[in-house]
Amino acid sequence: MLIIPAIDIKDGHCVRLKQGDMSDATVFSEDPVGMARHWFAEGARRLHLVDLNGAAAGKPKNEALVRQMVQAVGEAIPVQLGGGIRDLDTIERYLDIGVSYVIIGTAAVKNPGFLKDACTAFPGHVIVGLDAKEGKVAVEGWSKMTGHDVIDLARKFEDYGVESVIYTDIGRDGMLTGVNIDATVKLARVLRIPVIASGGLTSIEDVKALCEVEGEGIAAVITGRAIYQGTIDFKTAQATADKLGRK
Repeated sequence: MLIIPAIDIKDGHCVRLKQGDMSDATVFSEDPVGMARHWFAEGARRLHLVDLNGAAAGKPKNEALVRQMVQAVGEAIPVQLGGGIRDLDTIERYLDIGVSYVIIGTAAVKNPGFLKDACTAFPGHVIVGLDAKEGKVAVEGWSKMTGHDVIDLARKFEDYGVESVIYTDIGRDGMLTGVNIDATVKLARVLRIPVIASGGLTSIEDVKALCEVEGEGIAAVITGRAIYQGTIDFKTAQATADKLGRK
């Protein structure tokens, strides 16, 4: 199982939000490019980048910075990126600068046709991000709840050809309250594609618990606040996952 460090970019800084609240951002670094190099040096095998300004604006706002971050790790590890991706031209530009996977969230829910077109145009490079609370999907930075059932949407998007699903429990993200393993497993069991867990990873015990259910289809977990605040040591977490993971 991969432990994927998250680097959330807001106003040129590396930050973490609590439950997606843009007004409740903690700055962890003034140098996102340096942070990308740091996690690469620590042994990360994939990076998770989010353009928070882009997500709010509905179009890329930190594209030049993303380019520098991708260049900082070269082609050594894949980079997945979300935030403000609303059209095929944006996807093409990001893939051209070396991003491996684009993450489509709100646009997938509000405009499924766009997601389907993206999967057709860029097969193997599109991840869908589904953010949910009590089984219902939220959009627009989690500010709006929809009536969509997360499992129903995930099945539909799997048929479109998405590479994987990032599942975030928005009640737990940034709160250091533990991953919602039951909900993540419930989703993974109905899909053939991998699920990436997100939201609430707090301790090495969470990593161990996820490894126990890895066989259900949970391929990775994204971590942010925990590795920045030190409740998890990244190297230890990845080593633990390697030891406990499926042989």
